[in-house]
Amino acid sequence: MDPLLPKAKQWIDEKKDPRSARWQAGLEAVMELVAPHMNKGWLTPVSPLKKEDLPLFKAAVERVDLSPGVFAAFFPPQSADPILPPDSIEELVRIEKGKPSYKIIIQRPGKDSRLLCAEISPHARRPGVDIFQAGAFLGNFDFDTHDICIMELTKITRAHAWEKDKWTQQDYLTYTLNWFEKTCLLNLPDISVDKQYSFFHSPTLMKMNRVDALFLILNEKICRDFKKDPEPLQKTLLPGGESLKTKKERIGAWESVAENALLDLLNLIKNLNLLDFANFTNAENFKFQNEFVRTVRKLSFDIEEIMESHRLKIG
Repeated sequence: MDPLLPKAKQWIDEKKDPRSARWQAGLEAVMELVAPHMNKGWLTPVSPLKKEDLPLFKAAVERVDLSPGVFAAFFPPQSADPILPPDSIEELVRIEKGKPSYKIIIQRPGKDSRLLCAEISPHARRPGVDIFQAGAFLGNFDFDTHDICIMELTKITRAHAWEKDKWTQQDYLTYTLNWFEKTCLLNLPDISVDKQYSFFHSPTLMKMNRVDALFLILNEKICRDFKKDPEPLQKTLLPGGESLKTKKERIGAWESVAENALLDLLNLIKNLNLLDFANFTNAENFKFQNEFVRTVRKLSFDIEEIMESHRLKIG
């Protein structure tokens, strides 16, 4: 990494240790390269994952808990191996050259950017996490095994990488939706989540009850999925090879799509015991039925807007 990066020079001029200043500046330069391909609040692989990379990536996704404005990158060996600390910082060398490295770099943006660099490879002689801010080495966590290191990532990310500003309702929405998306992706009930910041677990954050919170997260998840990949919707427009040309025909088709998507997610929530439906009061059951019908109708129009936007973009 270039020891003459502008940030490194600035920090060295501010009397920071040149070794940590150069290392953090180099890591931040790496993050600048991959940031355009990342989503805040989500652990993102920076290159295609091989089959052997998936168990470690899934374990990291399960444990890395991020606030909505934080960048986090997962580096498999083909990307992580070239990222080496200077030889002059022996205490930051966690894996021998030639061994496959798996790194996670987490960056909390701001005037004095906080950066965490974790080595989680099973081949690391000293798995752990190093923490930097404004060119200074703040400290580290060392672990006996990579499994323990991964298990501790939840506490470390919350304590040292979360944003300190007061959260907005959009922040609560993003954080909760990211947790739910990871839950759906991994099909696991115990994905790391701080229930004080999740409106699914604490509906009063959004001035809601638990039925409202349930259908809000379902609506947001389904819309997010179709915005990412509208291809299944495109196929719905051509049943039997004939296009659904009128808006009324399309809305009817979208209602069926929305109902099936809602039922799939509700079954997942039930199977993973994320919500105790059996404990619903009579009033909540009545509200559930009404909200299901209302959400199907709302989603049908949301999907129509998504498809219209998609057609405009590709037209």
